[in-house]
Amino acid sequence: MKDYETLIFEEKDEVAWIRMNRPDELNALNLPMARELCQATAYCTVEKSVRAVVLTGTGRAFCAGGDVKKMAQELAETGRSDLFLRDLALHLHSFVAEIARMPKPVLAAVNGIAAGAGFSMTLACDMSIAAEGARFVMAYTNIGLVPDGSSTFFLSHLVGPKKAMEMIYLNEPIDAEEALKLGIVNRVLPSEEFEKGVSEIARKLAQGPTETYGRAKELIRKGLLETLESQMESERQGIAFSSLQGEFREGVTAFREKRKADFSSVA
Repeated sequence: MKDYETLIFEEKDEVAWIRMNRPDELNALNLPMARELCQATAYCTVEKSVRAVVLTGTGRAFCAGGDVKKMAQELAETGRSDLFLRDLALHLHSFVAEIARMPKPVLAAVNGIAAGAGFSMTLACDMSIAAEGARFVMAYTNIGLVPDGSSTFFLSHLVGPKKAMEMIYLNEPIDAEEALKLGIVNRVLPSEEFEKGVSEIARKLAQGPTETYGRAKELIRKGLLETLESQMESERQGIAFSSLQGEFREGVTAFREKRKADFSSVA
C-alpha cells in the first residue's frame, strides 16, 4: 500500500484504518487529501484482506470541513474560488460515492469536531461512533456556501427536512449526545475508551458475513428511493440470492453445530 501525504493508512485484524492527518489544520479537507481519500477507499473496496473500514482523524479533530484558507487564497489571487471548489467537491463526492457503495462496512470514528465536509463524511458512513467530546456543525452557510458531500441527502433522511434546514440555517453546534438522539451517530463512547471501543466494533464487523453486509447495505441505500413494493421485491431477490452463497451455508451449519460461524473461511 502506498504512503500518503495527508493520510495515515494501516491494516490490522482485517480492518483498514484511514486517518485524516492534517492535525495543525484540524484535518481540513484540501485537494491532496480529497484525492488520497478516493485512492485509499478504492483500494479498500477491491482488497480482499480488508473486511471493514474505519475513517477517523488525528489530533483533536475528525475533520473541520473544507480548507477555507485555500478558498480565501484562490479568491485573493484569482478573484474567484469556483474552480477550486468544483475540483474539491468532485473528489469529495467520488469519495462519498465509494464509501456509500463499498460492499463492506464503513465506520466513522468521530474523535473531535466534525464540521462542513467532515459532518458530510460522518453522515455518509454506514455507522458513526462519537467520542464524548465530539461536536457536529454544518458550518457551510457561515461562509456563504451551500452544503455538499451528500449532506443535503443523508441529513434530511435522518432528521427530516425541517430539522435539516434548521441545522443548515443556524449552524448551532450539537454535542455527541444530541447527535445520538437525532440518529446522526450510533453510539457515544468515553474519550479514554474511544479507540479501543471502535476497534472492538470494527473487528466484530470484520469477522462477520462481509458479502451479506454488502448486499444488506445496497438494499438500505436503494430503500431511500424505492417504493414499498419495489423494495420488497429487491429484498425477495436478495434473500434468495444470499441463500446460494457460502456465508449462508456456513451460518446455518454453525447454527446447527452450536458454534460461532467463521465467515472469513468462506471469503
